[in-house]
Amino acid sequence: METADRYRNFAEREVRGYSPCYEAWALGIAGDAELLALIDTLPVYKRQPNLILGAARFLGVTPGPFEEFKDFLITNWADVHEVAMTRRTQTNEVGRTAALLPLLAKYGPNPVALIEFGTSAGLCLYPDRYSYRYDDGPILDPHDGRSTVVLDCATTGNPPLPTELPNVVYRAGIDLNPLDVSNPEDVRWLESLVWPEQRNRLERLHNAAEIARKDPPRLLRGDLLTGLPAFILEAPPDIPVIVFGSAVLLYLSRSDRQAVPEMMRSLGCDWITNESPGVVDFRGLETPPGPADVHLVLASNGEPVAFSRPHGQTLDWFGKS
Repeated sequence: METADRYRNFAEREVRGYSPCYEAWALGIAGDAELLALIDTLPVYKRQPNLILGAARFLGVTPGPFEEFKDFLITNWADVHEVAMTRRTQTNEVGRTAALLPLLAKYGPNPVALIEFGTSAGLCLYPDRYSYRYDDGPILDPHDGRSTVVLDCATTGNPPLPTELPNVVYRAGIDLNPLDVSNPEDVRWLESLVWPEQRNRLERLHNAAEIARKDPPRLLRGDLLTGLPAFILEAPPDIPVIVFGSAVLLYLSRSDRQAVPEMMRSLGCDWITNESPGVVDFRGLETPPGPADVHLVLASNGEPVAFSRPHGQTLDWFGKS
């Protein structure tokens, strides 16, 4: 896809209705030959709208008119280029745990180990520490009371909504560049990846980071395909291990994506994916409601069960309950 089309699609299909600032900036870039030429000096996988806009915000650009943003980008392009080349799109959106929870909670009160690939700072490894409200139902809280992170999710179909949170006794994650919530620069990068105007997402990022700081997960720097098998062996024996990832496999090459299901089946543990349509090959899967590129496909052990929105706002269940 041409860079202009990527930014136009981002504006019209992802951020429209959620961030007027990013919509204006992305549409402006899509129609600006000078900025497109700058962005095209980056490798294709580094031209992502979230990465470039996040890099600019990391360097201090403030929400405002496109022309001011353009001036900032041109003036500071060398620094933007460096940030884009050294950082990754690692939006650690804890809202996704609301979509994952019906699958994570199926073990009831029995202890489980969670291992996340593409974990970023590991904030999605705490589904047992957040509170949840599905549709207009009651809020489901951790055993010690209301969490500082309360996640709302609207559902359709008949999802197996949990009545209790999972009993997580071990949490670990693997990432090419794991982030540390005790490192102010890593937290500032995570803040830069939250879209402007979305103060609620920024607040829950801060609250989730505080939860993680009190009980840090084990994070490993490594590659999913080469590092995960040995990493799983470090989990406590004799309890179920659940491996999961959300909006991660898109960043792998096609051949590596295709290798993931076979590897997971060989490891013999439960695995959950939450990825854009087409990233994992699900034969016969119908198109999700609305624009396909703003939904994710939730799957359990390679079997698709629902569509979800990228920030966990909705869960459209079609699998067995």
